[in-house]
Amino acid sequence: MEHRTPRAWAIRPTTAAVVPGDPDASLSGPLAPYRGPAVADIPTHSRLLLDGRWEARGAHLPVVAPWSGEVLTEMALGTAGDVDRAVALARVAVGRLGTAGERARVLDRTADLLVRDREHLARIIASEAGKPWRAATLEVDRAVETLRFSAAEARTLGGASIPMDAHPAGDGVLGFTLREPIGVVAAITPFNFPLNLVAHKLGPALAAGCPVVLKPAEKTPLSALALVERMLEAGAPAQAVQVVTGTGPEVGAALAGHPDVDVVTFTGSATVGHALKAAAAPRAEVLLELGSPAPLVVEADADLDAVVPRIAAHGFGHAGQSCVSVQRVLVHDALADALVDRLAEQVGTLVVGDPLEPGTDVSCLIDETAAARVADWIAEAVAAGATVRVGGERDGATLSPTLVVDVPRDVRLWTEEVFGPVVAVTRFTTTDEAIAEIAGGPDLIQAGVFTASLDTALRYVRELRVGTVLVNESPTYRADHMPYGGVGLAGNTREGPAATVRELTREKLVLLRSGADR
Repeated sequence: MEHRTPRAWAIRPTTAAVVPGDPDASLSGPLAPYRGPAVADIPTHSRLLLDGRWEARGAHLPVVAPWSGEVLTEMALGTAGDVDRAVALARVAVGRLGTAGERARVLDRTADLLVRDREHLARIIASEAGKPWRAATLEVDRAVETLRFSAAEARTLGGASIPMDAHPAGDGVLGFTLREPIGVVAAITPFNFPLNLVAHKLGPALAAGCPVVLKPAEKTPLSALALVERMLEAGAPAQAVQVVTGTGPEVGAALAGHPDVDVVTFTGSATVGHALKAAAAPRAEVLLELGSPAPLVVEADADLDAVVPRIAAHGFGHAGQSCVSVQRVLVHDALADALVDRLAEQVGTLVVGDPLEPGTDVSCLIDETAAARVADWIAEAVAAGATVRVGGERDGATLSPTLVVDVPRDVRLWTEEVFGPVVAVTRFTTTDEAIAEIAGGPDLIQAGVFTASLDTALRYVRELRVGTVLVNESPTYRADHMPYGGVGLAGNTREGPAATVRELTREKLVLLRSGADR
């Protein structure tokens, strides 16, 4: 593999004074013109956002660039007391965040600001998440679309007319429904899409009229803070979003268990998600978007010209750190040798390097611990009889794109979400076998199948218990407006602005009897 030496980039301190409670303090100082991907305009310290004011804290946690190992910033450590204050501020704002039109305009203006600052935001994503430059710019573009779809939902949110006279007792009664904000939303977001997945929490919540208390991932808080800063610049009410950065055991647990939170929405690992659900207050609804080892089935009649590039792109993009990254490939025995040969050749051409370099295809994992875990899982599979066809080399937090073949179906590389740049391949001989393997495995978000047969495709659609079945597409595919989510232990909700707005609003029935019919 081609591997580039890490290089340092300039870290400019903010020009804004860090003053507790200073309402005019900027998160990152005046926006600098773009100077190329080697320059990151990142503040030396981040702050909490409470009641529209950026507030400093004395305790901090370093945010480390996973590629270079440099400390990018010191993240303010919020406390359970900060969570109490944030929730109280949000509580009084329920139903008071402006008209639907005003909220939609804020979301559209925020999207415009993301377009204006596209390269600046991409630099932040690439720096703190280790996401390759092209993928980081794409994430900004996706966040723009997420906010625009959310604005459209704000403008069209409505109820329905109920034909009350369909029942004898309903004659003379007018019935209709309203959609009202469900209340305070606690949003806990992951590191892997630090801008767009925050947009998926904040955009629909504002569209629905729900104030949010946000806890971004402690490894990637800067993207979230940059998005919130632009929401405020776009005119969002100060009460619309509070941000409390900090650790999961302190801030995350306090948020999830707070008695005045109406909805906890979490994207991340199944282990943490189910722990948050168990700890949540009785009144809170808990919406979980979790992970799973995404499968891709390649039937005997599949077109390898379509399959191989998708596996290479979707199995190793962002170092496999996606809950729907192509992880498990079940390939029909008739195509297995050809697929593995072609995929190994293509994987070997991927450029591994600095995420800020535009030519990089794959960069590092989020930290060295994550890379070491993935390497251990590969070694476990090899000890059980698998073969590393290409890759498998680790250097700190970087693991080369790895193709593992003949993987036993009882090792963690097959049964659990790896969250790393690894594609595991095994063979099957009949469609029944492939369906049984997927159906008997872990709960899933999405599954892909490549086949030229409509009948075969429909078998997978009917028989797989999964959030989405993708035919002639990889399970990594996602358009940001589509309903997206898993089943069972992989999640209990659907994301996408329209689906999320429905989750964040309650239906209220209104019945009116006219005076003439009393």
